[in-house]
Amino acid sequence: MITVTVVRISPDLGYAKVYLSIFPSDNNQEAIEIVRKKESSIRLEVGKKIKNQLRVIPEFNYFVDDSLDYIENIDNLLNE
Repeated sequence: MITVTVVRISPDLGYAKVYLSIFPSDNNQEAIEIVRKKESSIRLEVGKKIKNQLRVIPEFNYFVDDSLDYIENIDNLLNE
């Protein structure tokens, strides 16, 4: 399961950093590579949704959002 957690867009709206939360987290890099291979179809779908709102569809850069793993680690440390 892949969830988009945060999207940060550059001021010129040309680039977007997309942070993905991946479950289970043991194969993060595989999931990121699959998403990168599907980038053209993702941009096409985004373009269809926002065609009248933006002049340029941004280029996406994908990153793993590991905040849930970090929270789980802190929780485990506090419960010990």
